[in-house]
Amino acid sequence: MNRIQNIEHEIKKLSNAELRAFRAWFLKHDSEIWDEQIENDVLSGKLDKLAQDSILAHKKGRSKQI
Repeated sequence: MNRIQNIEHEIKKLSNAELRAFRAWFLKHDSEIWDEQIENDVLSGKLDKLAQDSILAHKKGRSKQI
């Protein structure tokens, strides 16, 4: 078994309460990783072109209010 299969196997053995706790922890953990990646991308300039293109499109009237 590889690591993922081991983790899946262990998760299947959790009680409902343990699964709820794990799910809450994992959602928080996943969100923190995503936030860190976005922050790193912003700081490194990876999103600059996307932001510039979006601003230009808005100025040209090619955006919609949501």
